[in-house]
Amino acid sequence: MKFAVIGGTGLIGSQVVKKLNAAGHEAVPHSPATGVDVITGQGVEEAVTGADCIVNLTNSPTFDDASPAFFQTSMDNLLAAGHKGGVGHFVILSIVGADQVPDLAYYRAKVLQEDLLKAGPIPYSIVHATQFMEFIDAFMSWTTEGDTVRLPTTPLQPIAAQDVSDTVAEVAAGPPLNGTLSVGGPDVHPLDELGRITLNARPDGRTVITDDTAGMFAAVDGDVLTTKGDARIAPTHYTDWLT
Repeated sequence: MKFAVIGGTGLIGSQVVKKLNAAGHEAVPHSPATGVDVITGQGVEEAVTGADCIVNLTNSPTFDDASPAFFQTSMDNLLAAGHKGGVGHFVILSIVGADQVPDLAYYRAKVLQEDLLKAGPIPYSIVHATQFMEFIDAFMSWTTEGDTVRLPTTPLQPIAAQDVSDTVAEVAAGPPLNGTLSVGGPDVHPLDELGRITLNARPDGRTVITDDTAGMFAAVDGDVLTTKGDARIAPTHYTDWLT
């Protein structure tokens, strides 16, 4: 099969390209660096022409109120080009529980992206993943003041990017789900505990203080960002990933 991997040079996209090519497919990475701009539409038709499947792993450059416009425009351009080119499968990566966090603009934007795909003209698959292990350091930096990291007790289920990439590549190579597959890490931890686990493994002089008003995840209600039901559970534990 031939895959147009949009955002194919990023954290997930680059690994998806490698996995699909290793499996004998032809996966071509596309990004602004390769002349493809999903906002202006430059290079989009050329990128998806002849592809059996579009894997869209682009992401908004901001998490604020500008993010819905990014997903609206990028999906409009990709869906139109894919439909014109006869693409038979369109895959996106989204977030477990995004529809349960309406107070965050970025999560509303990801739900918009999903809705646009579902209403579009191309058979589709959506992979829902929990929060990436690779992002825990960033979550901590957002609420660091001096030597103190303030973190809420929001339950998270961290997953390694490698495990996310495995799932995306597998779904892309299969028939369209016309639905969603959820995947999460094997363990659920409160975010403040994840901070302490991280600093125990990689001490840098900071201390974690529990503060349920701190940072973006303070807007999350309960355990909505963890998997439910028949979700797939990935194998990599956060403590193993850290070491």
